[in-house]
Amino acid sequence: GHVDCSGTTVSIRLTLTWVPDSFFSSLLSGRISTLKDETGAIFIDRDPSLFASILNFLRTKELHPRSVNVHMLMHEAEFYGIAPLVRKLQLCDELDRSSCGNVLFNGYLPPPGINSTLLHLHHPVSQTHLKSEPRSDVVTPCLPTWGILGCWAEPSPRRGQSSDPGMVRIICGHHNWIAVAYAQFVVCYRVKESTGWQQVFTSPRLDWVIDRVALNAKVMGGSLGDNDKMVAVASVTEIILWAICPDGNGNEIGVFSLNVPVEALFFVGNQLIATSHTGKVGVWNAVTKHWQNQDVVPINSCDTAGSFLILGCNNGSIYYIDVQKFPLRMKDNDLLVTELYRDPTEDAITALSVYLTPKTSDSGNWIEIAYGTSSGTVRVIVQHPETVGSGPQLFQTFSVHRSPVTKIMLSEKHLISVCADNNHVRTWTVTRFRGMISTQPGSTPLTSFKILSLDDVDGHGGCSAGTEIGPYGERDEQQVFIQRVVPDTDKLYVRLSSNGKRVCEVRSVDGTSITAFVVHECEGSSRIGSRPRRYLFSGHSNGSIQMWDLTTAMEIAGKVDIKALGGPTEEELLELLDQCDLALTRTPDSTPRASTLSLNLSLPVIFLYQPHISLLQPVGKRQLKLFRLKFTASV
Repeated sequence: GHVDCSGTTVSIRLTLTWVPDSFFSSLLSGRISTLKDETGAIFIDRDPSLFASILNFLRTKELHPRSVNVHMLMHEAEFYGIAPLVRKLQLCDELDRSSCGNVLFNGYLPPPGINSTLLHLHHPVSQTHLKSEPRSDVVTPCLPTWGILGCWAEPSPRRGQSSDPGMVRIICGHHNWIAVAYAQFVVCYRVKESTGWQQVFTSPRLDWVIDRVALNAKVMGGSLGDNDKMVAVASVTEIILWAICPDGNGNEIGVFSLNVPVEALFFVGNQLIATSHTGKVGVWNAVTKHWQNQDVVPINSCDTAGSFLILGCNNGSIYYIDVQKFPLRMKDNDLLVTELYRDPTEDAITALSVYLTPKTSDSGNWIEIAYGTSSGTVRVIVQHPETVGSGPQLFQTFSVHRSPVTKIMLSEKHLISVCADNNHVRTWTVTRFRGMISTQPGSTPLTSFKILSLDDVDGHGGCSAGTEIGPYGERDEQQVFIQRVVPDTDKLYVRLSSNGKRVCEVRSVDGTSITAFVVHECEGSSRIGSRPRRYLFSGHSNGSIQMWDLTTAMEIAGKVDIKALGGPTEEELLELLDQCDLALTRTPDSTPRASTLSLNLSLPVIFLYQPHISLLQPVGKRQLKLFRLKFTASV
């Protein structure tokens, strides 16, 4: 826009400068240098359409927000330093914002409190002490009084990096408990109908950064009684396991090592399981108090079915281990790893999902497995009573993904697959008879959509284990994806896994960025007929936990016709990207495609750097001479 200063009258000057210390008062007083054209007009590099509203407010002191975007006008008013207009626009913006959240907001847990005088620094132990013996020197700190995040920010961790030790890295749930992992400690909460959420355990401060967390709050018919509540954390190769006593104190059960990086950490009953893609499985048994490491072929995916651990491996095979029978081969103290199925093309099994039909017994004879491969193929194999003795039978194959399959879910009504092409989702309808797949779903998917997520390339936006998109939910219910588009955002989109439509969006009630999230069902009240309720737990950069009632959101979505919206619209995406530095994120161009991954590894690959395009390009032998000539010529 232009402000013509030639022959400026007193009235125009007063119009522009009646707000003290504004852009215009500084401009016209000479405190800001100006750029003038040949006519003497001052050039201001701002939107002229929005400037009309700014100028009208300076003339009349009135605001008509219906005719302009409030958020965009607020940016302009802040640039020009027009404080009265900024305050009015902020009030307009506050109409749909509240620190108490919307109808779905269900609770707020502030950053945990701790008495700093009781802090105990847990140093990593050497390999010679990796036995599952309780350590009496570990002090479990008492809880409330604020200050845990501030006093633990120093010193920096010995291993791993964390941009903010006070932010939530991972949340996981089990029954009416949740475990919240920060950079160097973990906190457990329990909910009761009468008292709500209460903090019941805080670990000692660790001298490492937590990468994985697992929680076991209740085992039906377990032999440990009230002592079955356990929480475990892993950092790189080491794992620490605590038992949580009924009074809330914690006893360290042991420190174990997988000797290779831990990729997944979870409980199967009372057994703690750790797996690594390098080909190792670690199991701790609550009855024998014994930790066992087992070598297998490289592992790409895993799932559980009853007491069985199912492994999808790099050689195209699916293996299983019965972790209740521990150890199975007494002569050499090995876990019994059994091959269940081998992929016809021997592609790596990159994702798998086990569905147990309602008639399933502990023998595991009634079982269905959907799995995805490194080539993008999706297959379903089944083992029903009529196929016992001959192993699982190949039921259906889909070849509609061109990138490796990263997630898969076989539920009662749907088969859902996600590939590495920016979380591209395919969903098929599954037909069942008496709980078992009865007819092939067909080659046409129900829908196709993307859960676009621009994760940090350096991991500073949180922890990858804490921002899994899902799908979340029980297999006999409608499942959901959780979409966090950019790393530094206060907004999440909840979308149906069946068709990608938006159930709701949630926004942080305190404006802090969301660094971790999980969907978990908590048991209902003790009243007859009460059902578990589904909640979205979001962890934030300031250490708080916010809770959102997804059961209500699903009920609301079921009563009205869900909007045709899925993830963010183009306008919403652009608004989110305004808050994001794309140089620090994994943009779509950097996503590996199937063609890139299937590069012929028998040919040497040479990477050359071209400054004028700033890209690393793989070049085969035959192309090398021509490429060098072009490069030399360009120099």
